Amino acid sequence: MKRLRQIVTKAVVAKGKKRVESSEVLRPSFTPTSILGCWVINHHYNAKKVGKYVEVSGKFDVNVWYAYNNHSKTAVHTETVQYKDRIKLHYRDEEVIDSNDCHVRVLQQPNCIEAVITPNGDCFNVVIEREFLVEVIGETKVVVSVHTTEVEEEWTFEEESSSSSSSSSSSSSSSSSSSSSSGYKISDESSSFH
Repeated sequence: MKRLRQIVTKAVVAKGKKRVESSEVLRPSFTPTSILGCWVINHHYNAKKVGKYVEVSGKFDVNVWYAYNNHSKTAVHTETVQYKDRIKLHYRDEEVIDSNDCHVRVLQQPNCIEAVITPNGDCFNVVIEREFLVEVIGETKVVVSVHTTEVEEEWTFEEESSSSSSSSSSSSSSSSSSSSSSGYKISDESSSFH
């Protein structure tokens, strides 16, 4: 007869994904003539669960290589940008024992997709994209069927042979010792008859 049991185990109980495009205004030391390149490095972040959301807070460095003084000189402007993204969670099951244990995976590291000089001519307008996937690990219930009879899968294995060299040598030594001891008793008995 089948019976059901509930097992409480840890599993992914909620997920969320978000892609963000943010526009950052950076002010360089010199009035730029043109932008020669832009890249984003040193991305650091952490995450915490807040209600039905996960807040990802982080920072990264934006480097803009630009020409100034009528294209006669170049410089690199570096600025640290901080952000906070709220990612909505979607739960698959309603009845879960919730947890604050969340894992974050960066699907797209912060990356510059556009960098232009602002219309007033003294700043950069940099558009940066990033994308995160968050998972919340919590306790959930799993129902399993319990059988009263013992059921085990078929095992496939080869039987070992007992005619190995080490076992035969040990058996021969034991037989020789037993024969010598029995021979001693026989000779002892024969001496008692004389």
